Order: sequence, then structure tokens, then C-alpha cells
Amino acid sequence: MVTGLINANPIVYERKERRVRSAPTDIDEYAEEPIDQLEIFDHIRDIKDPEHPYSLEELKVVTEDSVEVNDRHSYVRVTFTPTVEHCSMATVIGLCLRVKLLRSLPSRYKVDVRIAPGTHATEAAVNKQLNDKERVAAALENPNLLEMVNECLAPTFA
Repeated sequence: MVTGLINANPIVYERKERRVRSAPTDIDEYAEEPIDQLEIFDHIRDIKDPEHPYSLEELKVVTEDSVEVNDRHSYVRVTFTPTVEHCSMATVIGLCLRVKLLRSLPSRYKVDVRIAPGTHATEAAVNKQLNDKERVAAALENPNLLEMVNECLAPTFA
């Protein structure tokens, strides 16, 4: 994790209990399965914050309500809220969200990751970076940044 914390004492919230999802028994294994808000949230809730040993869910950076899905149009939007308005890790958090979804979802999905309006000092610049394919690809070519993203996405067994 990072030294010199921007938010040394974040508020830590209780995690929501995971809801068990039941799979239909008469499913065609070749059919497209619909994806909903809860499934997307389950993919991103355990991403670790780059500065703290807490998940994005525990810091309320992401919530189930911050996820929008239009399965018919293959569109997913995640709006996240940094813990402080001058968070220097906002771009890294957004990159982690984007990478996790790109690795988890079928390629037909367009993924849009944004900072919640009014919650960050450089909101427009961060949103522009996070939704520019070339900037994201360039960021992921940086071995140090890729290592940080992979650490945030690594599973925890707590």
C-alpha cells in the first residue's frame, strides 16, 4: 500500500451481507446470461483501496446503488465516491474498477467509470482519463501501476 496517507483515518462501514443467487436449472449453456446490478456490485465490492487495508465497499467508495446496468444495450456504469475530495488515488481506484470489470464481463459490454459529481476536486480530468481507452492502455503498460492495480484486485480470504 501507499505511504503518506491522504486520508489517515477513513470511516469504515459494515459490509452488506452477500445475497445468495440461485441459478435457473433449465439454462441453455450457449445462451447469453443477463447481468444485473447485484452481479456487477459483487465483482467490485472486494477491490482493496490502494491506501488502506479496507475494501471499496467498506469505505463506501462503491455501493450497490452506484452501479447502473443496461443488459439489453450491454452497458455498465459505476459511479464511485472518493473518501476525500482531494484524493490522489481516485484515478487508481477508477482504473481498478475498470480493469476488474473488463476482466470479468463479456467483451460486448461498454464499461463507464465515473467519479460522483461534486465529490472530487479534479473530477472532470479524472473522468476523462478513466474513459479514454488509449490513456487506460498506456497506464496499464506502466509496470508499477499495473502491480498496484493487481494488488488491489487480488482476492482476500478474510
